[in-house]
Amino acid sequence: MKKSALIPGAIAVFALVLSGCAGGGAGEAASEPADDTSDSSEESMAAAPEAGSVLDSVLEAGVVRCGTRDALPGFAVLQEDGTHVGFDSDFCRAIAAAVLGDAEAVEMVDLETADRFTALQNGSIDVLVRNTTWTASRDGAEGANFLQTNFYDGQGMMVEAGSGYSSVSDMNGAVVCVAKGTTTEGNAALESSRLGLNWEVRAFDDTDLLLEAFIAGQCDGWSSDVSQLTGFRSAYPDGPDALTILPEVFSKEPLGPAVLDGDTQWAQVVNWAIMATIQAEEFGITSANVDDIRSSTEDVTVQRFLGVEIESDEGSAVLDPGLGLPTDFAYQVVSQVGNYGEIFDAHLAPLGLERGVNALWSDGGLMYAPPYR
Repeated sequence: MKKSALIPGAIAVFALVLSGCAGGGAGEAASEPADDTSDSSEESMAAAPEAGSVLDSVLEAGVVRCGTRDALPGFAVLQEDGTHVGFDSDFCRAIAAAVLGDAEAVEMVDLETADRFTALQNGSIDVLVRNTTWTASRDGAEGANFLQTNFYDGQGMMVEAGSGYSSVSDMNGAVVCVAKGTTTEGNAALESSRLGLNWEVRAFDDTDLLLEAFIAGQCDGWSSDVSQLTGFRSAYPDGPDALTILPEVFSKEPLGPAVLDGDTQWAQVVNWAIMATIQAEEFGITSANVDDIRSSTEDVTVQRFLGVEIESDEGSAVLDPGLGLPTDFAYQVVSQVGNYGEIFDAHLAPLGLERGVNALWSDGGLMYAPPYR
């Protein structure tokens, strides 16, 4: 195992970035505790809302409370000016644009890993958009209703560039470091057993400790979701070229928003807000051309989608599918935030992430929206 020569100051800077990235778990983009539902203090969490759709309370408050994070490059980073920037941050804004007509009418609620589902259960947030993996146990035991997947991820392995490893299969007898109590931990053990590699899976309670161990040469590999490893790599003190993410992906990690179980109307609202970005890309509608298309298109399907009045022998009308959303919600989402491709290109492509399975279905990917009619 190779020991990297990084000065303590650089380690401290990187640790600050990672301290907000400890969630995921092959669950959140990668190290989120899979089933950690420990309660937060009463002071930090609000009382659960009264019965009724969250949509009503959002409309009354004029703001969407979106559970997110503050230091995962590409997904959600809190800037010095107090704004959140990233893929997840933009989907929080897309929901606000759809529901309230204002993408900035959103309160970003930064959550620790263990507080994600607690915050959803007690009503501290209206929706969770925090690169969280949809799993059976989370769907069934956390009171969470997972919606349209907005990023298909998978667990991978990161090593030092000079390690000599070019494949996971080269890592026989390796020490693989992971975040403790996450699905990442279990996935690594299963992959080691499947390939007969006899890994020592070393788990750390804190991501800062994992980082220190990795830099000190105590880990041959760092395993987490590929998107999160990519974010970590982009902020590495020695630069991204000092690290290599191996090509294998050995788990399925569908990431997407979640709302509280039992509220069908709010689930539909959030779902269609997310899917509007996907459908807009399929139509070729972007934040730059949406106004021109809206004023000139004669395609009835596109007119319906953008909330344009459709002329017929009986007069003119705007399609209202009864989702609880304004009829121009898709227009608001695209004009204020952008389509799926724009959001991806703005935040994830600069990290080196390719569309892959996150391409549109028409381009060989998995992104697909039901028809809007």
